[in-house]
Amino acid sequence: MATDYPAYLALLESGELARRVQKAVHSLGDCALCGRQCHVDRRNHPDPDSYCQAGRQAQVSSVGPHHGEEDCLRGWAGSGTIFFSHCNLRCVFCQNYDISFQGTGRTVQPDELAQMMLGLQDRGCHNVNVVTPSHVVPQILEALLIAAENGLRLPIVYNTGGYDQIDTLRLLDGVVDVYMPDLKFWNADTSRRLANTADSRDVACRAIREMHRQVGDMVLDRHGLARRGLLVRHLVMPEGLDETRQIMRFLAREISADTLVNVMPQYHPAGYAEKYPEINRPLKHEEYADAVAVAEEEGLRRIIER
Repeated sequence: MATDYPAYLALLESGELARRVQKAVHSLGDCALCGRQCHVDRRNHPDPDSYCQAGRQAQVSSVGPHHGEEDCLRGWAGSGTIFFSHCNLRCVFCQNYDISFQGTGRTVQPDELAQMMLGLQDRGCHNVNVVTPSHVVPQILEALLIAAENGLRLPIVYNTGGYDQIDTLRLLDGVVDVYMPDLKFWNADTSRRLANTADSRDVACRAIREMHRQVGDMVLDRHGLARRGLLVRHLVMPEGLDETRQIMRFLAREISADTLVNVMPQYHPAGYAEKYPEINRPLKHEEYADAVAVAEEEGLRRIIER
């Protein structure tokens, strides 16, 4: 099968995809898949010491075409999103509190998850967009192997909060076509207060370097659809312009000035935000305009504005 798109087809043909599945599933016995490094056994039931509170099987909150993603992902038929329950980050202002904190959703077996992927293809979606995938990489790989053996040919979009472990990302090298991490925080105090982790920046920056090494800058096809590459999302936060500048500087200078960056204006108080006065209000229009200006000032050449 002489093709490099989607990326996983070559791994399927060589047998490497099946080997990746075995290695990933084995890792659940001492889980260190994400930045939390819990080292718990997830092979049977969720361990109470596991931050994500996820067990052996993935839980899915929803699946279907999504028309609210970036233009290069949604196209005209929608991005085929699979929203996984639970989260390894759980920001206090999460707009999907019921999914990330409460784990709303249902448990699915690998063959059922594979059928979801194939169903998205049957509905004409442009990609399979796995949302909040960091804690369920083994389950995604299991399902992808089944789906690819049964005709899946859509590119994989890895839509993550960015708190990803390098060893886990290496399992996805040659599997994922489009990496789409968040990079929200720069200061340790901010991430400790709002996401219960002081090393969010360091983990996310290492992860983004690895993602870019694997897929490079974003390449679009003749229809403007994402073919392969990195797309970084930055949610602009109230009073967060200094952190925005540091993030944009990192992307421009240490990743690539041609990094495709979505500067996102849709912050509003949700989840537990009312307990944190500094973020308990909507983003101001001028704050967003300043954030876009900062991205340009720092040298980024491919900025998505909304």
